[in-house]
Order: sequence, then structure tokens, then C-alpha cells
Amino acid sequence: MRGKTVLAVDLGGESGRVMMLEFNGSKFYLEEIHRFANLPVEAAGTLFWNVLSLWREMQIGIAKSPSVDSIGVDSWGVDFALLDRHGKLLGNPLHYRDSCTEGMKEWVFERVPQKELFKRTGNQSNLLNGLYQLAHLVKTQSPMLEACDTFVTIADLFNYWLSGNKFCEYTHATTQQLYNPTKSEWDYETMEALEIPKQIFPKVQKPGTQIGKYHQIPVILPACHDTASAVVAVPSNTQDHAFLSSGTWSLLGLELEELILSDQALEANLTNEGGFGGTNRFLQNIAGLWLVQQSVKTWSEEGRTYNYDQTVAMAESATPFQAFIDPDLPQFLPAGDMPSRIKDYCQNSGQEVPQTPEELLRVIYESLAMKYRYFLNLLVKVSGKEVKKLHVLGGGSRNRLLNQFCANAMQIPVVAGPTEATSIGNAMVQLIALGEIGNLQEAREIIVGSSALDYFEPQQGELWNEQFERYQKEIIGKNESFKA
Repeated sequence: MRGKTVLAVDLGGESGRVMMLEFNGSKFYLEEIHRFANLPVEAAGTLFWNVLSLWREMQIGIAKSPSVDSIGVDSWGVDFALLDRHGKLLGNPLHYRDSCTEGMKEWVFERVPQKELFKRTGNQSNLLNGLYQLAHLVKTQSPMLEACDTFVTIADLFNYWLSGNKFCEYTHATTQQLYNPTKSEWDYETMEALEIPKQIFPKVQKPGTQIGKYHQIPVILPACHDTASAVVAVPSNTQDHAFLSSGTWSLLGLELEELILSDQALEANLTNEGGFGGTNRFLQNIAGLWLVQQSVKTWSEEGRTYNYDQTVAMAESATPFQAFIDPDLPQFLPAGDMPSRIKDYCQNSGQEVPQTPEELLRVIYESLAMKYRYFLNLLVKVSGKEVKKLHVLGGGSRNRLLNQFCANAMQIPVVAGPTEATSIGNAMVQLIALGEIGNLQEAREIIVGSSALDYFEPQQGELWNEQFERYQKEIIGKNESFKA
């Protein structure tokens, strides 16, 4: 076996990268070819993705690369783009943090009851989902819908520009809250009820499909939702683990063979999203390192510059369990002065108010670990699956303090890595499609043999259990959204 070389284009919420993976038949070697910022743009009070800038950077990265056997693109989920009948982009895609979706849940539920929507799509009702942006366009009678010929997910916009062909990839489609996985088709009933034009939705293709060529290089669909690609790279073939894709967002979940559409899952606000090979990612989307990123940005604007490695040491030096926050509250979603918002929350909830950057970072990291435990308990309860370890994937897996806090809070071992799980998972699906690797099980064995992993054992069990009880009582118990 001579091996092959593939390019994985990974577009995250903060940055993008073009990664080259060389596979020699038994091990792989990963090289970063090009990295670039993903900077949204606000204009006239609306927040957009700068997709043309991303496309330019992708082209630069591909041009820098030596000869490769294929290209695959993954990206963040939920967002989409609209094309006219000539295949031209109708405006810049909206950012999931834009305020246009405020109040749209109620508007949607008046037309499609929440329970019915969950039974059809399996998705939690999250304002970030593409459904609510589309509902906003319908409600405001946007001329963009009248001019639209084709809906594509954000990843599939770049797939179209690469290949010239318009499709929606399966794992990304399942993040929109507009796909019916039971029927294996778009949720046309909901579209009809909301007056979303059904004809604009293209065929859904499975990961591993070659959709065309870019400059004679085959374009292969990986699992185009970045979390789905990251889960491909879980370095284990056992069934007793949970995964945490840790980055700007934290996606905590289980890899299952079946959908879970029970009333219990709906009440717990858990979601089902498509995975590679027909698997189901049963998970919860949790605010992740966004709070740290925005805090660092705020301090930088004030003249205090810290890198992410420093935030770990800073938090480690602070007094433990000073206060807790619920990182998923609406006030923490928009960009802005996160330290002030955290202080306000702690003051309004009657807790000690953290003052220094060290104390604020400690509050964020401890609160994230507690929220992870809360939702892991729910995932286990609703699914009936036993979980004996947690795999932390992605850039957040470098955060040794948060990894240890996860082990302490959940009282299970944590395996951290691979750091570039999304790019690796993307590339593995390409190699399977090219016939270089037989299946997912073989791919994961190769990942274990090619990756540097770190291990964290649970500590201070009694203390963390006591603090978790406090977190449930003082934070979760006072938040109506999470009483399920």
C-alpha cells in the first residue's frame, strides 16, 4: 500500500485551517499548511459571516499544498447560505449569534408544536439552529426567499464553490432542525407549516461521497459538521465512553446506533445529530471556551494581554469554588464584556463576586466542568448507556486544568486528544472513501497509533460531589430552562 495524502479544510467559529494528512498505510502525519482567522462582520446592526474571505483563505491554503489525492471540508453547524437560480450567493450568510432569531421559537411553536418538531427532527429547539433564521426570513417576507433557488449549509457552500455541484451533506443537514432522520429526508411537513419553500432544498448526500473535482483534485464529503468529524477521531473502539468536543462550543454526547425521541429526551433538551456511518450523536450543546475567549478579548482591549496557556495557570492560582455561573444563560451568548457580565450574575445571584482575571477564569472553568457533569448525568439517564470514561477532543483538549476538572466533576477518567480531531476525522473519511482504510474501526486503531494522548484520573471526589450538589441547588435549581 503506497499510502495517500489528503487535505482537510476545517472551518471553526474562530479560525480556519488547511491541514495535510499523509498516510503511509499504517500511520499518518499531520501538517498545518495554512491557518487564518474567521472574523464575522457587523453591518447595520446585523452580524454576518465573511464567507468570501474564508473562500479566499481556503484557496490560498490549497494552492500552498503539494499534490494531494482529495480535499474535504468541514465547518461549524447550523448556519446556511442561499443561492439564486444562476448559482450566485444571495447576500452574506447570517451568523448564528445574530439577534434576528429573538422571539422566533414562539412564532414557530404556534405553527408546529415543539413536541411534534422534536419527534420529526430529533433536534433540541435551540435558537442557533438554521430553522429559526429561515423562520425569520418567512416572517419578515424577505425577498431573499423569493429569489432563492437553492439552500446549502455553510459547509456545502464551500463544497459547491469547490466542485460546482449543489448538495447538502447529511451530518450538517441534521443540525438545521429541518431534517427528518426517521424518513431520511428533509422535514417537508414543517416547511409547509411555516411556509418555507420546499423546492429550494437539494439532495442530501452521505459522508464519503465524491461530489466533483477542484482543479482535478477529487472533492469528497467528510462528515461536514465539524463535531461529526471530531467524533470520527475518537481514539477508541469501545462503547463505554462519552465524548466532549471542546472549543468555542462544547458538544458533550454519546455515539449511539439509534435515535432517542422520547419525551424524556425532549424535556431534558437533548438533541440527535447525524454521525458517520449512520450513527447518531446524542448530545447537548454547551457554551464552551467562548466565555474565556471573550474575556481575554475584553482584557486585551483594556491593555492586559493574556494567551490561552496563561489563562490555565491564572485560573489554577485562584481560590477554588468561589462562585458558579450557568454558562448557557442568554446574557453570555453575545460577544462583549464577559467579565462584567459574570460579575453581575454573581452579584445578582447572591454569590461572592470574583474580582481578578484569575478568579473570573476559575469561575468559568469550574462552572463548565459542573455543567458537563449535569448534562452527562442526563445523557446517561435518558439513554441508559453506561459511561466509564470521557474523550475530550479538539483544541480544548490542550487545557489540562479543564481536563482535570472534568475528571474530578464526573469522577471518571478523561482521555484528552487528539487536538486536531476534526481535521483527522475529516481526513479519515476521505481515506475510507479512497479505499485506503477499510472502515471506522480500522481508522480509530490507526488514530490511536498515530496520536499523542493525555490521561487524567479523578481526584478529590468528596469535595467535587459536595460542590456539584451546591451547583445543582444554587444554579440549575434557579434556572427554569434546566429543571428537566
